[in-house]
Amino acid sequence: MSDIIDVKAVDSEKAQSLKTVGWVSYVLHLIVAVGAVLPGAQASPVLLIIALIIDLVKKGDAEGTWQASHFSWRIRTVIWAAVLYLVTLPLWLLLVAPGWVAWCLISIWFLYRIVKGMVRMNASQAMPD
Repeated sequence: MSDIIDVKAVDSEKAQSLKTVGWVSYVLHLIVAVGAVLPGAQASPVLLIIALIIDLVKKGDAEGTWQASHFSWRIRTVIWAAVLYLVTLPLWLLLVAPGWVAWCLISIWFLYRIVKGMVRMNASQAMPD
């Protein structure tokens, strides 16, 4: 009888493991997002890269669960923020004030998405597509 696997226990352990990974990733994203919004509190982009790698590696483990949407949400958020920062980079080179405004808006958007994801993860809710 010791060979019988309790499927519910395995699913519960997997769900808890994915939630833990999700929280680690969200906290890393949050540190970077807060650093981007608060002057003088710039966090290392290395934290964001670590969080992105975690999400890319563990996303497959979440397939078929409500948590898969959170992995996709974080990955899309980072990719869109990077694209937006790169697209607005010339504003910094040509006109500092518009560049600063654009980057502030992108940073606030990034922070909003991370907080929204954290709130929904805490409620065990999937993210919208």
